[in-house]
Amino acid sequence: MKVQASLGVLSDRRFAWYFTARTVSTAGSVMVPVALAFAVLHIDQSATALAQVLGVRTLTMVVFLLVGGVIADRFSRIVVLQVSHVLTCLTQALAAYLIISGDATLTQLTVLEGVNGAVSAFTMPAMMGIVPLVVDRSRLQQANALLSFSRSGLSIIGPAVAGLLVVGVGPGWALAVDALTYAVAIVCLTRVGLPRRSQEEGRAHHSMVRELREGWSEFTRREWLWVIVLAFGLTNAIHAGVLGVLGPLIASSTASIGEAGWGLVLSAEAIGTVLMTLVMLRLQLRRPLRAGMLAICVLAVPMVLLGVAPAIVPVAIGFFLAGAAVEVFGVGWSTALHEHVPVSVLSRVSSYDALGSFVAIPIGTFLYGWLATTVDTEVLMLVSAGVYVVISLSALLSRSVRELGRTSVDPAVAGSAGGAEARDATRDVTGAAAGAEADEPSRS
Repeated sequence: MKVQASLGVLSDRRFAWYFTARTVSTAGSVMVPVALAFAVLHIDQSATALAQVLGVRTLTMVVFLLVGGVIADRFSRIVVLQVSHVLTCLTQALAAYLIISGDATLTQLTVLEGVNGAVSAFTMPAMMGIVPLVVDRSRLQQANALLSFSRSGLSIIGPAVAGLLVVGVGPGWALAVDALTYAVAIVCLTRVGLPRRSQEEGRAHHSMVRELREGWSEFTRREWLWVIVLAFGLTNAIHAGVLGVLGPLIASSTASIGEAGWGLVLSAEAIGTVLMTLVMLRLQLRRPLRAGMLAICVLAVPMVLLGVAPAIVPVAIGFFLAGAAVEVFGVGWSTALHEHVPVSVLSRVSSYDALGSFVAIPIGTFLYGWLATTVDTEVLMLVSAGVYVVISLSALLSRSVRELGRTSVDPAVAGSAGGAEARDATRDVTGAAAGAEADEPSRS
């Protein structure tokens, strides 16, 4: 696939404006993990404090995810996204003010991030359901790759800039930039112009309980979906604890990394993602989940390096490889959802996906905050990396995960029932595209 064809998806005005909104908001958001982590550590230099803030944010998100999925399927997803962006803008602006003024407390940041977590429970399902409405089905992988390219491209400089801001003027300014970008994104979203949900489908609204049951039915009938979510429910807990809690703590206590160095390490991860995105724009994943789960095992590399060689060069290399691996899975997973789940229930299904994937993250953050004080760091990192790989590979024991292919058939028309039925009902649209196109770049 030529680059020009890969970028052709931007010719759709609605997707172009949506892409712009996502890019603008991401420009500020990529600085937040670094800024927030060190804002907390400046108040309380402990893994427990950081685990508290991150854990509460994820916990509130998990609590509201299912409601967010129903709301996004019921109303205009653009309106849901705009309202969510308004609330995120306000909370980030308040957090920035408190940090810059020097009045921020651990309790205040915990509450504000808790609110942000609740808001993101509405943002994520809405975003997942928008892409199939503004992009031709034949261009879904390219659209997802471009969105990822935007995010990861900005992530190259964002964490590094945030690290410099933390050292130079303090972490609050990075949060202020994030608030401003959400305000701009709200304006861009007004140009997307999706109809209201009721106008799109002409269906009457049922009770929230009934709509949740419909979403659950669509989620559980696809074995490949719930198997992957189950695996990520466990691995995300490890990832959040090791790289979200222990990572910044190790960086701040290691002279060769430091706060600015941690920003550079995260930028290296983004570089890996960007380079892999260029590959994903040109190549089709014929078995997206098989390639994704093999690739995701690479995330164990930075975990090992942080434990045995906490120096900026090896750790940055590890994060670079991890970034490339995450991109393979991320694009493959989004494309699988967009191609195999009817758009009418996509937000609800994605909310169950997010719920299952994120529900154990608060446990992971709190657990690793405690383990950091009781277990040797090197041992903890090595054991965590090993468990991460075993869980990831175990998902491939499911045939539906290994063999799920690409499809040009609308699942709402085909009546896809997931698992073996989905495989039999769909055709592999990349089968005739042999030649230069790769089957599984993660095996190379």
